[in-house]
Amino acid sequence: MKYELAISSWGEEEKEAAKAVIDSGFTTMGKQVKEFEEMFAKHFGSKYCVMVNSGSSANLLAVAALFYTKNNPLKRGDEVIVPAVSWATTYYPLYQYGLHLKFVDIDLHTLNYDLSALKNAVTDKTRMIMCVNLLGNPNDFAEIKKIIGSRNIMLIEDNCESLGAEFNGKFAGTFGRMGTFSSFFSHHISTMEGGMILTDEEELYQILLSTRSHGWTRILPKHNLVCSDKSDDLFKEQFRFVLPGYNVRPLEVMGAIGKKQLSKVSDFNDFRRSNADYFKKKFSDSAYFMIQEAIGNPSWFGFALIIKESAPFTRKDLLDFLAKKEIDTRPIVAGDFTKNEVLKYFDYELSGEMKNAEYLDAHGFFVGNHQFDIRDKIDYLYESIDEFIKS
Repeated sequence: MKYELAISSWGEEEKEAAKAVIDSGFTTMGKQVKEFEEMFAKHFGSKYCVMVNSGSSANLLAVAALFYTKNNPLKRGDEVIVPAVSWATTYYPLYQYGLHLKFVDIDLHTLNYDLSALKNAVTDKTRMIMCVNLLGNPNDFAEIKKIIGSRNIMLIEDNCESLGAEFNGKFAGTFGRMGTFSSFFSHHISTMEGGMILTDEEELYQILLSTRSHGWTRILPKHNLVCSDKSDDLFKEQFRFVLPGYNVRPLEVMGAIGKKQLSKVSDFNDFRRSNADYFKKKFSDSAYFMIQEAIGNPSWFGFALIIKESAPFTRKDLLDFLAKKEIDTRPIVAGDFTKNEVLKYFDYELSGEMKNAEYLDAHGFFVGNHQFDIRDKIDYLYESIDEFIKS
């Protein structure tokens, strides 16, 4: 491809780190993962980080953990507000834990919550709001916290596409009780697969540690917030199960690579922001496209383009042309998720019309952003679209 959706962010350092782990013979979760977790938490100003095998698993554990807190746990049937545009595994853990999903429309400009629609959706039944920071763009957390007010509503963040984004000088992924991140190949940092959960709450941290590894007590401190004190009988204690858990542990090689990637992420995101400034110069005055408007200081996972109603062409014709030009495109995340057949299994409702999500689904697409200067690729995209329009 001449303009790829994603390109490897690894250098020789990552390959050497991976080889060192393989050569050591110790490849399961260990010292490297622990050091990466500590480094990740410190970078984002959080107390605790738990690494898992994917961003999807991070969402799963975050939802699960809220069911096992001693005070005010989530319960099956509780109402959770979600945006109509996101990835499938934003929603699946909520369904899997028997929660009632209330879908809310998105803003066609920011691609995050339509704040008016969100305000109208919140009721006395609402127990949680899932904030998804889409394509590197943080939500307006000041307005969302005003909407929540003094009500007993939890906030968690799916920040898998927005590592490094900031709102009012604070990192996205640190506004709620927990924030999830992804280190999949195409994301801001890559550990091949991988996910992280940040929290400042010690109880949630310990629940996450247990549920990550079978629900056992092995990794918990003797005096902990999950169960009664651990005994000193290691033979028995190593296989004591106290929570319904999973095996979603990362590999040691992922932690080793993550340490190298995280040391570069500030430079990576500087390039992403510089690329975004250039993309905006090229497309912000377009007669035929809307582009994503920034909230705060985004980290720009990719660049969304939504075709205006006045455009004299169809999305299909344009994307077919761009494919011939070797420009990689994708739907904007999963488009309007409420259109999917899988919803027949959900306990859900729609809060009003999903008008903007439907329009994005029918008329939107996005192209990649990378951790280096891609002005030449953006020029190529702009020239290709201009050629298509004039043809």
